[in-house]
Amino acid sequence: MRKIKFEKGQICHIFNRGIEKRSIFMNDADKWRFLQMLYLINNSNFSFGVLYEIERKNKGRINFNLLQEFVNQNKNIINREPLVRIMADCLMPNHFHLLLQEIQEGGISEFMQRFGTGYTKYFNAKYDRVGEGGLFQGPYKVTIIKNDIQLQYVLAYINVINPGQLVEPNLKEEGPKDIDNILNFAENYSFSTNPEYLGLRESIIIDKGIFKDFFPTPEKYEEFIRDVLESKRYNQVSNLTLE
Repeated sequence: MRKIKFEKGQICHIFNRGIEKRSIFMNDADKWRFLQMLYLINNSNFSFGVLYEIERKNKGRINFNLLQEFVNQNKNIINREPLVRIMADCLMPNHFHLLLQEIQEGGISEFMQRFGTGYTKYFNAKYDRVGEGGLFQGPYKVTIIKNDIQLQYVLAYINVINPGQLVEPNLKEEGPKDIDNILNFAENYSFSTNPEYLGLRESIIIDKGIFKDFFPTPEKYEEFIRDVLESKRYNQVSNLTLE
């Protein structure tokens, strides 16, 4: 049983990877399903019937626009009471990162329990993993954010350093070789919240919360990210990552 007791208002970096480092996303459809579930399950009034209905209506297709359209057209069956504030996310081939703030008492625990069970059931059914059990490598990992500086560095890690390692695999260990290439790749990476913070996309899932004060404009955010890369200050959050 998890010993951490979350408190209302607390912000946490939560991450996990596939068992034996296996892929938890076989294609982009799985990633969109993951993101769809992030939004729909983040509701104390959640019903799996809503999930089945959006699948039926969109024939398995999903993106932010389709999700927003479905929610707008079905407000009578989606009575939202969020459990957590989802401030950032990043999906990598064999792991994920989330930055969550507890809104309701017990919200993070309930959200993650629902989410872990729901996505595992989806993945096991889709890929016929009969009898193989868990998809993730044990309980999700948690780091409680202690101050504003740590919070900002964690956002840089989630949004840019993670996808940046897809173009520079040794980015964390050796530092960036081509910062502009990393920033360009992260800008166009659909499965992190970097595009939202750059002002290039709006997501129904994300609520930036206090980050709106830290980075009142996309330019302020981009300036901060470049500074983090140039100074290699992401090493200050290296203990928060999956090895």
